[in-house]
Amino acid sequence: MIVAGSDCCGGTGIKGYLPCEQCGDLRTKEDRGIKIPRQLGRGPSSFIPVEEILQEGTERAQRQLFIEAFVSAGRVDNITMVMGLHPEYLASFWKTQYLLLRLDGPLPYHKRHYIAIMAAARHQCSYLVGFHVAEFLKVGGNPGWLQGLHCAPQKLRNLNEINKILAHRPWLITKEHIEALLKTGENSWSLAELIQALVLLTHYHSLASFVFGCGINLETDQEGGHAFQPPSPRSCDSSPASEDGVSGSSGKDAMQEVEVLMARMKLLQECQLEEEGVTQEEMETRFELEKTESLLVAPSVDIAEHALPPNVLCFVEDPEFGYKDFTRKGEQAPPTFRAQDYTWEDHGYSLINRLYPDMGQLLDEKFQVVYNLTYNTIAMHSGVDTTMLRRAIWNYIHCVFGIRYDDYDYGEVNQLLERSLKVYIKTVACYPEKATRRMYTHFWRHFKHSEKVHMNLLLLEARMQAALLYALRAITRYMT
Repeated sequence: MIVAGSDCCGGTGIKGYLPCEQCGDLRTKEDRGIKIPRQLGRGPSSFIPVEEILQEGTERAQRQLFIEAFVSAGRVDNITMVMGLHPEYLASFWKTQYLLLRLDGPLPYHKRHYIAIMAAARHQCSYLVGFHVAEFLKVGGNPGWLQGLHCAPQKLRNLNEINKILAHRPWLITKEHIEALLKTGENSWSLAELIQALVLLTHYHSLASFVFGCGINLETDQEGGHAFQPPSPRSCDSSPASEDGVSGSSGKDAMQEVEVLMARMKLLQECQLEEEGVTQEEMETRFELEKTESLLVAPSVDIAEHALPPNVLCFVEDPEFGYKDFTRKGEQAPPTFRAQDYTWEDHGYSLINRLYPDMGQLLDEKFQVVYNLTYNTIAMHSGVDTTMLRRAIWNYIHCVFGIRYDDYDYGEVNQLLERSLKVYIKTVACYPEKATRRMYTHFWRHFKHSEKVHMNLLLLEARMQAALLYALRAITRYMT
């Protein structure tokens, strides 16, 4: 955050993130054997060089956004700093989150933050859990609830089932899940309350993906943000080039990958102009092929499983429940969700807006902003129409969650998304806690960090919309 920095660095500001030349006093104390806590991460992200975030973000972002964040929260947090690379999106994101957490709504403020904690805990996201524990207490939440989910009121505990399904296998949500929460009784939910809760859950599941996908560091004042340990030499070097070896022959390979992508985009655009059209049967076959191939896209099995920290584990019931591929051999697959049968534009948007005024409009704006966001650049190239690439990323994420667009040729996905990018997307969308810096550095090796952040924003919103569509369809079926 902008206000981060030790006292010896002369207060706040951007300098707080850069190396300090006046820390001799600390070194003297260390020489005497006094342990000095060190910030575990340097800057907002452990994947992105702090200098790039500060330089590009402060040049491109409207200063007013950061001022508003500081006035509102007393600081500019790490998520905001990284999202600030794309100020148009950040403004839309803030408006949505502000309505969700700060303005009048069906749920009291402390319960909103508790639901955010429940959602973030499903993905072991200590950053978001810690942040909303603090906010929960600020708005007068009962500290006893923080001992664990078992200490929360039964009404909130009843959300656990739909929370875990939305987080990991949203296609399993049925109208029976909705009915169980709305049925008359002491702990029943109103439809308006449930809509807000579902938006909160999907918002924070997806935001956890962004936190892990961009390597967001803990804030300096969060538990775990400092540790009594010497700095790691590797932790000071956040450049993709350092891990990738984007120099010499590897650099040439990375540049060649960009040229291959550009050539494929040009060829696909030309084919679209010349082709009379692909049959619906062929479209469906290509989707099923892509869906099947996605089974083979998974993070390496040698990634170590991290034990859940106690302050996160206490909010998780059934921790073994996780993402399971939408379709697996030998198992009966759920029916494919045909996007045209229940669309955001024609169905989801109006349902949310009717039950949670203004939220549908803000969500729609946020989806549109990120989907259409472009600077017409790809790596070192400018003046590029990136529509095709953005659409391939969005539709691949929905494909992983079993959603098919009848009018989209899924053959484009294999042409435009390299395997390392597919592995990264599926990991961050489905089990973000397994994302690693190595995965981040190994896709789009010659792209700018801001372009990788843009891809993570697409992922965040596509994932949220997919989960919302499943949940809202179940509500519609309950109501009809």
